[in-house]
Amino acid sequence: MPRITYVNGQYLPHREAAVHVEDRGYQFADGVYEVIAVRGGGLVDEDHHLDRLDRSLGELRLAAPVSGQPLKFIMREIIRRNRVRDGKVYLQITRGVAPRDHPFPAGAESSLVVYALPVRQPDPETGLKGISVVTVPDIRWRRCDIKSISLLPNVLAKQSALDSGAGDAWLVDDDGVITEGSAANAWIVTKDGDLITRHLDNFILGGITRIAVIELAEKAGVRLVERAFSVEEAKQAKEAFLTSSTSYVKPVVAIDDTVIGNGEAGEVTRGLYHAYEAHMDAQGANGAAD
Repeated sequence: MPRITYVNGQYLPHREAAVHVEDRGYQFADGVYEVIAVRGGGLVDEDHHLDRLDRSLGELRLAAPVSGQPLKFIMREIIRRNRVRDGKVYLQITRGVAPRDHPFPAGAESSLVVYALPVRQPDPETGLKGISVVTVPDIRWRRCDIKSISLLPNVLAKQSALDSGAGDAWLVDDDGVITEGSAANAWIVTKDGDLITRHLDNFILGGITRIAVIELAEKAGVRLVERAFSVEEAKQAKEAFLTSSTSYVKPVVAIDDTVIGNGEAGEVTRGLYHAYEAHMDAQGANGAAD
């Protein structure tokens, strides 16, 4: 079945979907995006994603061409037309097409692109296998709380990890503190059983999966502490994992050359993995596209 993509009011065959060469997203990375998981045909934590989208748009003083119920309809229509049951929806809004110049263009119309992709869901054994991460310097700008399409430092970090045989990179600031992963929030479990993830500030993106995992941890009676942690503390942790809308809850079993715990997903990580899977299933059942 041919893929269908939405571009500025039109549902097009994916191979024909395009924006103008002077779109400011292409020339300046002047735009924002969201990636929303699809489970059972429904969007997972949709409202949280759209709230974050609105915040990112506001921080960049960027007008949404479509919002609210019309945007929800477009996403569901893209899911339906592409027959995606389990996968993800990508949406991107840029400041639109204008002659190349740094100031905001007067009268430019924002551009919206939406598409969906199927993603094979891992079985628990595969999902809990775990990955290694490497630490790399965090060279990003100082507004990582905005979900901007300007992702070159993240791309370089991810490629550095893959080149070294690792599954991802954890970014480290000048003080030796881990901020987050190349595309995910970072978590550790201390030897005392405390669940630690960095507090929200302008140096990390507030993950939507992060919100869900915090709620699930509280329900499970796991003590959560939101604070910064160093590379050394992470390497001495009992457990570690990362979270995102595409990685879900993914165990981290080694950091650089240091094995975490016994080199397998720990008890807290396993519990949160299964709890988040159930959360996704429930979200999908409640919001499946017709």
